[in-house]
Amino acid sequence: MLWFHLLSLQFQQKFYLRYLEQSRYGHLLKHCWDESFDTKNIKPSMRCDDVEFLVADLEMSSLDSREGEILSVGWVVIKNGKIQLSSAEHHLLKAKKTVGQSAVIHNLRDCELQQGKNIMFVVDRFLALAAGKVLVFHHSPLDMAYLNKASIELFSSPMLLPVVDTLEIEKQKVLRHKDQVEHGELRLAECRSRYNLPAYPAHNALMDALSAAELLLAQLDYKGRDVRLRDLF
Repeated sequence: MLWFHLLSLQFQQKFYLRYLEQSRYGHLLKHCWDESFDTKNIKPSMRCDDVEFLVADLEMSSLDSREGEILSVGWVVIKNGKIQLSSAEHHLLKAKKTVGQSAVIHNLRDCELQQGKNIMFVVDRFLALAAGKVLVFHHSPLDMAYLNKASIELFSSPMLLPVVDTLEIEKQKVLRHKDQVEHGELRLAECRSRYNLPAYPAHNALMDALSAAELLLAQLDYKGRDVRLRDLF
């Protein structure tokens, strides 16, 4: 049934490209339909030092994107192989529901989130900064599930952007040395410890984004100076 899958992807591509031509962020949201990411600004053959990365982290009310909502977002830019601390941002979002038991993990209370920003403002800001950059997350499927959900609700399109996952990079490294990954071995703190990076408090969106940014730079350094963008996927 591979032929059916390919036809389905082609149909989706034509549909989204036609829609995105008229969309507010069409030039950005259609960025990743070419799986090689061979666009004007981002090419798989680029040296990673020449790539701009937008490293982000989300705190959510649930691990299920169908039920939960984004509570906070943090991000920072890597440019010329260096973390740009001046680019760091942390935003609380106004919650529609109570955070419930998830407050135990991220320490965000309902009263704090009532003063948060509208999700439209945060996603708009995020997309504006993402132009020409590669997104980075530690365990991207969960973060991207929430971002795509928000993007579909706001712009009727998912964020079709190139994404690097520091967890997957580390997983590939671990599996080159042994047959399986042990439980908890790919958590952000555990990955950082293998590169002698300091321990940071977890479950704050900005702190986790900075932690992932440092981890990515350590992973790039481990791979060597001439590592290319295609080597991260």
